[in-house]
Amino acid sequence: MSYSDGTRSVHAGLPTPQVGEPFLPGPVFAAPYHLDPVTGPGRHGYARTENPTREALEAAIGALEGAPTLAFSSGQAAITALLLAVLRPGDTVALPSDGYFTVRAFAEGTLRELGVTTVLVPTAGPYPALTGTRLVLLETPANPGLDVCDLRALSTVAHEAGALVAVDNTAATPLGQNPLALGADLVVASGTKALTGHSDVLLGYVSATDPTLLGRVETWRKQTGAVPGAFDAWLAHRSIATLDLRLARQTANAAAVAELLLSRSDVTGVRWPGLPDDPSYAVASAQMRRIPGIVSFDLGSAERVGRFLTAAKLVFAATSFGGVHTTADRRAQWGDDTSPGFVRFSCGIEDSADLLADITAALDAS
Repeated sequence: MSYSDGTRSVHAGLPTPQVGEPFLPGPVFAAPYHLDPVTGPGRHGYARTENPTREALEAAIGALEGAPTLAFSSGQAAITALLLAVLRPGDTVALPSDGYFTVRAFAEGTLRELGVTTVLVPTAGPYPALTGTRLVLLETPANPGLDVCDLRALSTVAHEAGALVAVDNTAATPLGQNPLALGADLVVASGTKALTGHSDVLLGYVSATDPTLLGRVETWRKQTGAVPGAFDAWLAHRSIATLDLRLARQTANAAAVAELLLSRSDVTGVRWPGLPDDPSYAVASAQMRRIPGIVSFDLGSAERVGRFLTAAKLVFAATSFGGVHTTADRRAQWGDDTSPGFVRFSCGIEDSADLLADITAALDAS
């Protein structure tokens, strides 16, 4: 039977019901496990390579992404594993020029030193000829500019050129879009953000339908040890149950915030792919099942952003996004190629009326 997103989120990765056992068993903290003195390990031998709590989380995420999944200690650990497991000296990788800045920094440093050539491409294109490219990494919607690319069309072009396609699904989450169903070969994401949404874990993951590809990533993880701890895995699995509800409120808040910002003459550059006039609207509305709760806009100067965030009571100054609390930050301070007054605004699950009133007062005071 095919269930809706809310039902799938609540039941993803749960064990088969057994009388007297909890719905979601507590975290298994063991590092070594008892071994058979003759035959050695059974299903679990050492926590770096296998842990039942982590496996339950991977089953949950895999059920939502539609493919086997490996969990990592952070989103950056996951994307590092993907890049180093897939790329070899002499390869070329295409990366988003407007995506997460640490990935570009990693490419310009470590990957370059390993002999990998990087081509930077805006998420919205135009894309160069991909002949000779080993991997195309996409981030859509892009962080922080919120441009969107057509995954199905670009995956077709990349595959015709012999390239693999990986999609950073952090902003959208698997309830917002399923890149693997749209033609991508791999999905990578930070589970720190909207997937878990409570600002209390660091987590990343990689999903793929090709067992050979995922096996290379798993071997890299085994040999480097970039795994999440048992309690982080348990917290993440617990949090996924409310994903559908959280995203619904965040999206509704983002729609209301975007409309408010558009109505003000002292705010420019408002972007949210759910707005009919947004440059990404056509692709996003066709490709995504829901638009994330992230809005971007410009307040003109770093000083005004500071005054706005200081005056706001419900908007926390923080550099992550996708949590239950509304947050915002000035991206230029982190090295993003944005204007001094550019703001990435992540809507939480506060009541919309309260959030709009707080934003209005803070803008008026800034």
